Amino acid sequence: MAGLGKFLVRRGLTFIPTLIGVTLIVFIIAYVIPANPVRAWAGGEKASQAAIEMIKKEYHLDQPWYDQYWFLLKGLFTNKLLDPLNQEPVFSNIGNRFVVTFQLALFAFFFVVLIGLPLGIISALKRNSATDMALRILALIFISTPIYVIAYLFIWLFFLHWSMTTLAGIPPGPPHAITHIPVIDALLTLDWGNFVQQVQRFWLPGFTLGIAAAGVLMRFTRNSFLEAYGRDSTLFLKAKGVPKSRLYRHVLKNALVPVITILALQFGGLLAGTPITETIFNLPGIGLYALNAIEYLDFPALIGVTFLYAIVFVTANLIADVLYAIVDPRVRF
Repeated sequence: MAGLGKFLVRRGLTFIPTLIGVTLIVFIIAYVIPANPVRAWAGGEKASQAAIEMIKKEYHLDQPWYDQYWFLLKGLFTNKLLDPLNQEPVFSNIGNRFVVTFQLALFAFFFVVLIGLPLGIISALKRNSATDMALRILALIFISTPIYVIAYLFIWLFFLHWSMTTLAGIPPGPPHAITHIPVIDALLTLDWGNFVQQVQRFWLPGFTLGIAAAGVLMRFTRNSFLEAYGRDSTLFLKAKGVPKSRLYRHVLKNALVPVITILALQFGGLLAGTPITETIFNLPGIGLYALNAIEYLDFPALIGVTFLYAIVFVTANLIADVLYAIVDPRVRF
């Protein structure tokens, strides 16, 4: 872990151009597309010219592109950029929806690890057997099936046929909030009634969202485990007659280093990949907010969501890099 402080400072400095670059690309795309967002914000074809001119002035849309971009960026950092559709600060809208999306991603991540890691290891241990072949086909099905097909199939099975979940409303969190993530707060405060309500509402959307990522993790874990199993150090331990349990612990420790990268990136992907899942399961999260922003040409909201996703991805990468040094002491910053 030597040099961790300097490493964090260096990575922190790289965050700035990354975040600016991502927001600039989204802004340029919004700027050049042949559409008239001002008329959409003002109410459509029936909007008066006075209302259109007022919105143009408020959002600096009558200024050069670099003034518009600076206005959006400054508004994001100061949380004074208003959503033109409801006149609430963009980041306040995102913050109100972040809890739902984060909790959904947590459930999805739980299923990714629960399914992907053990099945990937079993597939590697049973290499080229019927079990290995069945698990590889299963992973391929998970990865290649569109999420909306999986979602409606699961709704038919678990909601309509077996009544194992609820699909209406969002249960409130426990009375005493610690993290403001309801399922975690319910666990920490031992509020089991609320915990069951959260699980009943979120487990199926989380399972649906995480199934493709679980397939990816299965394939990656299998390959990483086999690669570590074939190293000279492993062959040396086998030649010494080391017990299998100790041998597998050694292989797993070496195989986990690249798996951590995948897990960190997958968590970022789960947070950013919720629009379809939230729409089908009627969850008022950031993904649904982003879809509405696209539909109504709500560029301030779209840039705000993109800015948040960029922060999530760079932070996930940073956490993965730090975990490298914890799992593999040979890694130095």
